[in-house]
Amino acid sequence: MSDTAPRNPMGAPQMLADALLRSVAGTSALLRVTGANAESSQLEVGLVATTFAEVVVSPVVMRKLRPTWQEGNQPKWELLISATGVEQQVNTLSLASAQALFAMTLAVTVAGQDYLIESVSSNEAFGTVYLYRLLLREARQQAI
Repeated sequence: MSDTAPRNPMGAPQMLADALLRSVAGTSALLRVTGANAESSQLEVGLVATTFAEVVVSPVVMRKLRPTWQEGNQPKWELLISATGVEQQVNTLSLASAQALFAMTLAVTVAGQDYLIESVSSNEAFGTVYLYRLLLREARQQAI
């Protein structure tokens, strides 16, 4: 039996990734991003306060990477994010790309815990990104 539905075959990997992330108890993540301020010399000097926004992306799945035991190292986490969820936020914020969104992200919050992004990679099929992988580490509270 063959599938003869008139769907866009380029969107199939994204639909499959979304369904898979939702089926394995997918949740949502909160990206804390810097707000878009007008470029000016006052901003560079610090005379204009930086604004922050919270952006919700879903579905996401988080897993702890297998730790390699080393004294003083923090455990690493991998966050798998649906490309369609990221694309929605990129369009909402009028950004050029998903990399721009991740570059302006200060912290990622999942289940009330804050994490910092160490690296970002993406998975593609048929030239279309269907999944983003973020390597994260726990954000530690700084003593004042």
